[in-house]
Amino acid sequence: MTGIAFTQIPANLRIPGAYIEFDASLAGLAQASFKRLIIGQRLAAGTVAANVPTRITSSALAETYFGRGSMLSEMSSHVMEIDPWTETWAIALDDNVAGAFASGTLAITGPATKTGTLNIYVGGKRVQAAVASGDSATVIGDAIAAAINADTRLPVTAANVLGTVTTTARHKGACGNDIDLRLNYYGEQTPAGVGIVITAMSGGTSNPDIASALAAISTEWFRWVAMPYTDLTNLVVLETELDARYGAMQQMGGRAFSAYKATHAASVTFGSARNSAHVSMLGVQNSPTQPCIAAAIYCARASQALAIDPARPLQTLELTGMLAPSVADRWSDTERNLALFDGISTFTVSPDGACRIEAAITQYQVNDAGVDDVAYLYVNTPETLEVHRYNLRSEIGLRYPRHKLAMDSQPLSPGQALARPKDIESTMRAVYQREVDQGLMEDFEGYAASLFVEIDPTNPNRINVVDQPNLVNQLRVFANLVQFKV
Repeated sequence: MTGIAFTQIPANLRIPGAYIEFDASLAGLAQASFKRLIIGQRLAAGTVAANVPTRITSSALAETYFGRGSMLSEMSSHVMEIDPWTETWAIALDDNVAGAFASGTLAITGPATKTGTLNIYVGGKRVQAAVASGDSATVIGDAIAAAINADTRLPVTAANVLGTVTTTARHKGACGNDIDLRLNYYGEQTPAGVGIVITAMSGGTSNPDIASALAAISTEWFRWVAMPYTDLTNLVVLETELDARYGAMQQMGGRAFSAYKATHAASVTFGSARNSAHVSMLGVQNSPTQPCIAAAIYCARASQALAIDPARPLQTLELTGMLAPSVADRWSDTERNLALFDGISTFTVSPDGACRIEAAITQYQVNDAGVDDVAYLYVNTPETLEVHRYNLRSEIGLRYPRHKLAMDSQPLSPGQALARPKDIESTMRAVYQREVDQGLMEDFEGYAASLFVEIDPTNPNRINVVDQPNLVNQLRVFANLVQFKV
């Protein structure tokens, strides 16, 4: 028996020669390839069945896989436009057979007294219909319906009856109720003589159950999830799944990004009833953009940044593709601040109309005792802890894959596959020092002093560790008292 821990060269080798094996355990760091998941509904035209995890690399592929104009295709398209570099998967759901389609109407009056163009926005997407002087309500309705149906990426189809255009969601479910219908978002003018009264989309019921989709990815680690549904049934399923994945026995934690469209009062009431450290819900106010699309945009922008640096705040990042609410519908500073105490993330609107993340928080608000708790307030906290855990797991697995375990007093010969508590402690210190250098952690001395490593007193094959990482914080508020003199 040799004292050096060879793994390939046998101990009983008698054939002459020079035999050299390679050991990569000291060569470098394991690197994670984190993945993003988009959940949403498919159309029958899609080539990929429901509950089949599918990697997507382009908007065109998403259209083929899930059907042009489907919720999942459109969510995927927005994600790809923002960040095509992060590995992205999608899993489709079929409509709930017990559900109902949402619908809305545009009731037109005429005739037009001037030639012009109608600008209708469906879910934030512009549809234009030509109007000629003298056109009746029925003629105008036909033009609107034809224009809507010509754009097969829209979330609705349309039919006109005597000047009343009925828009019907492509999918069954409550999500259809949030499809926005409006005129002249950018200040365009309706042709003279034409009147349009819009009845908002409503009547959609019963979103699909995401449990089957989550079951289909039970062994896969997805770090970020774009979640289109905010009904309580699906949220509870998602929260339960994410909690389990974050736990010590699965260690596949992830954050879900979603969007909630409602008044300020309804939004904070909804947010205050949630308590997940792994769901971030953006309050989109009355944005014309569908909440499911806003969720995909939010997820894409957040995950893109968090993959680069999980400790860096997300504030000011643009939510590319999300339309701002009208000025009258935007929440005030006071309202947004209140939302951040009720589990609702916020955004601001730049002078050019761009929506930008203001504060990305989780919906965690109280601990198990029901006491207010800010431990997981910001998304950066579980994201940074996730990286710290991964770094430790990969480093221990890389350095000590098949090692014996002995007390600190055991002498260690070079090349021996033997680990002692002090060796593992040294490895953990090295990991933490790298994290300090990367700007993820701080106070190396405090961490080193608090680190405790021991062989389990009842199981000599087990190491027990307590470490106390000190996560770096984020610069979010600059407060300055100016005491001037005259």
